[in-house]
Amino acid sequence: MNIRLSIAAALILFSVGSASAQDAKLIEAAKKEGGKVVVYGSLDSDTGEAIGAAFYKKTGVKMEYWRASSTKVMDRATSEFRAGKPLFDVLVNNATPMQILLKDGMLTKYNSPSAKGFAKDVIDPNLGPRYRNVVIGIIYNKEAIKPAEAPKSLEDLLKPQYKGKLVMPDPKQHTTTTQWLASLQKIMGKDKADKFIHDLGATKPALVESYIPAAERVITAETPIAIAFVRYVYLYGQKGAPLDYVRLGKMLGDGHHIALGSKAPDPNAGKAFIDFFLNDESMNLMTKIGGEFVNRKGVKPPLPDVDKIQFVEMVDLDKDGYVEKAKEYEKLFR
Repeated sequence: MNIRLSIAAALILFSVGSASAQDAKLIEAAKKEGGKVVVYGSLDSDTGEAIGAAFYKKTGVKMEYWRASSTKVMDRATSEFRAGKPLFDVLVNNATPMQILLKDGMLTKYNSPSAKGFAKDVIDPNLGPRYRNVVIGIIYNKEAIKPAEAPKSLEDLLKPQYKGKLVMPDPKQHTTTTQWLASLQKIMGKDKADKFIHDLGATKPALVESYIPAAERVITAETPIAIAFVRYVYLYGQKGAPLDYVRLGKMLGDGHHIALGSKAPDPNAGKAFIDFFLNDESMNLMTKIGGEFVNRKGVKPPLPDVDKIQFVEMVDLDKDGYVEKAKEYEKLFR
């Protein structure tokens, strides 16, 4: 028994030692490249910068972070790549754009040792772990609308008492909302979803550019109900905003990945950053700063009743699919 324990202990020490040596070699190689990693992503700036600071403290490798919407991240990466001068080492974005960029040869597969902290069912064979789920639902100002008077379902948004009180991103120009509407059939059924979308457009909700201005209008109570990211309840709640969300049960959302550029100027720095990004320290920062729904085992967002949310991943739309749906919704949402 003691011999077996000794052998097991030796194997564990060997494994840990090998991993540490590998990490040290990778970080040393990253420093020789220039000691810098360039990251483009749609993750909030506050969260991204905090992760970059923690990464630098641990490795001595600096992170330069450019944050934009998922569509703009994809557009900038594509423009640089086609010009033959990609400046990014790593991309952090939602699943559909990442799959498109991977298919177009702009990303490359990297098997990070940190991926072991994620369940197999959230790991894409080429993009690695779906590190977070961005959940979309109904948020509201609980001072302007008492919880007992808040909608209890998506269909409730069609009721007369909520007319003029709903804001949402314009599905004609905001691709994530376009995708959300197109995915409602996954939780409502096609006929019911088609009718709901038609009737929702007829209520003439206020339309804004994206989820952030939608949340801002809820915070000021200018428009007290919004279709937006559920995590905003925690994110803005930290700053005193009186927000809550409707417990819908099944909620649609998008999975997000991190990947290495196929022509990364500093590939070793890129790999070292991905290893750190997917580890416990980084994932915990995401939940504490932004209330993110991360998928690493044992890390949960600090949002009430989060364990009751049934995440349903949205359908994939290609470029033609987005154009087709945008034209369809243009007729309904004016």
